[in-house]
Amino acid sequence: MNIKPVRVAALLVGTVVTLASLPAAAQSGAASWYGSGRKTANGERFNPNGMTAAHRSLPFGTRVRVENKRNGRSVVVRINDRGPFVRGRIIDLARGPARAIGLGGVTRVALSVVH
Repeated sequence: MNIKPVRVAALLVGTVVTLASLPAAAQSGAASWYGSGRKTANGERFNPNGMTAAHRSLPFGTRVRVENKRNGRSVVVRINDRGPFVRGRIIDLARGPARAIGLGGVTRVALSVVH
């Protein structure tokens, strides 16, 4: 079997792009909140009351619905920062959206991308 390296590379790139674009709807895990006056990873000044969040891989500007699994409350946030950098957590919310869904510490949430 004679497979050209270019075809193998194209197949691998296509697979990686497909896996990276899986919707956040499949994500559930721990969330926390954070407060800092520094700039976010996308260069904005952090606003603790802004409807924003940090996610490790979703593109900046992505809008995500975050549902608190304990009480069913949800909020839509915009990704403008990177993190969380704590094992087991999938998103860090600014203080404002964390309060809106009743998140006081670390809580299980479900994420879904809003189109």
